[in-house]
Amino acid sequence: QVQLVESGGGLVQAGGSLRLSCAASGRTFSSKNMGWFRQAPGKEREFVAAINWSGARTNYADSVKGRFTISRDNAKNTVDLQMNSLKTEDTAVYYCAAAISSGSFTDTQPRAYNYWGQGTQVTVSS
Repeated sequence: QVQLVESGGGLVQAGGSLRLSCAASGRTFSSKNMGWFRQAPGKEREFVAAINWSGARTNYADSVKGRFTISRDNAKNTVDLQMNSLKTEDTAVYYCAAAISSGSFTDTQPRAYNYWGQGTQVTVSS
């Protein structure tokens, strides 16, 4: 079992930066592919970034590529999302998620993940 808790959200002006952190509990964390998703009001939950179990592979949504960086520290059971050059359209609740072990790393759908954090609000103002 994996339990996830996000932190680091807040209010930031456009062009600014935030670093989100996801703290995980569970002995199997280091074997899990991990992802970040976000959901804005009235919109479906969408893929943001993913990192494989070792951290050697990453995947990003086109909308955040070059601005966001996902990383993990398996010794600390954490996965982070560094967000730079934030835009107002980045405003959403951001969720950390652990992938189903038998799933494909390149599957960006929420259905590929079976553990979710409670979410942290990111608001980007103009």
